[in-house]
Amino acid sequence: MIQKTPAQTQKKSYCVMEDVYGVVMTPKVDLQQLQLQLHSKPAPPHLMLPNIGRALEDLLKTREVGEFLSGAFAGAMTKAILAPLETIRTRMVVGVGSRNIYGSFVQIIEKQGWQGLWAGNAINMLRIVPTQAIELGTFEYVKRAMTTAQEKWKLNDSPSLRLGRLNFKFSLAWLSPVAVAGAAAGIVSTLACHPLEVLKDRLTVSPDIYPNLSIAVTKIYKEGGIGCLYSGLSPTLIGMLPYSTCYYFMYETMKKSYCSTKKKDSLSRAEMLLIGALSGLTASTISYPLEVARKRLMVGALQGKCPPNMAAALSEVFRDEGVKGLYRGWRASCLKVMPSSGITWMFYEAWKDILLIEKRPS
Repeated sequence: MIQKTPAQTQKKSYCVMEDVYGVVMTPKVDLQQLQLQLHSKPAPPHLMLPNIGRALEDLLKTREVGEFLSGAFAGAMTKAILAPLETIRTRMVVGVGSRNIYGSFVQIIEKQGWQGLWAGNAINMLRIVPTQAIELGTFEYVKRAMTTAQEKWKLNDSPSLRLGRLNFKFSLAWLSPVAVAGAAAGIVSTLACHPLEVLKDRLTVSPDIYPNLSIAVTKIYKEGGIGCLYSGLSPTLIGMLPYSTCYYFMYETMKKSYCSTKKKDSLSRAEMLLIGALSGLTASTISYPLEVARKRLMVGALQGKCPPNMAAALSEVFRDEGVKGLYRGWRASCLKVMPSSGITWMFYEAWKDILLIEKRPS
């Protein structure tokens, strides 16, 4: 038997193939794993998307959005009910057809059928929903902002301006938050929705020329471009300022006086209807001559005799028809404005009770 020397044993241990194979194959196994990693698709990153539903829910619960939606719903419901009176009033104001309510009503039925009483109502609905939403939302917001500013200026010193020995102090105490808010509401809503008012009047007064909304937009644009959709904006703003200021001021004043007299915290629906109607009547009576001039300017081009400005329109009406001409269609306007104002306030307060139930004081 041959004995192996230590050198031979060491040499055999060094040359064992399984050891060499293991050394050679180890990089190959790592390469396969690397290839699998390179060819495999990386896992998509985990994105934290915002909870849109929760954000929308929180937005809808805010007071401003609740008041905005309440105004939109109230305006839509009111116009759907009172569209025939609006059609008759517009025709009488601009001098189309009969000069009395019954005669105008009969003429519309004979020429256009019952559908004629709702002529232009589609655009009227598109107009009144954003208009009432913006108007009532602006009124509530500005009224709160003005009231808060007055309270802060009472607690702190009012801002002052010193010119030499003269010291001028600015105070908001003489301003009525309701009157300022009413004026702001009328101006903002008019600037935002005036083109819809122009389209509504064209569809109402001349349905043969403007049978639908798309044709009306196309023809008005060809006549004068985008600026034609804002025709009569200046007289509208001039007429809206006294009306809107008086309208909101009268409603808030009468509501507070009535509640104080009756020693109650809020009005019933019937009382809202009555006080809203009276506020609309007062505001309309004060500003009605401006409304006549405004309508003449907006649709005068259709009759080929458009006055150059509001003063000229008022002078023309007064010269041709006297004081009565300045209030032509006033009764039809009152028949429309009074129920419209009353119903709008009634619906508006009702929707606020629904949408702002969590905001009501306990």
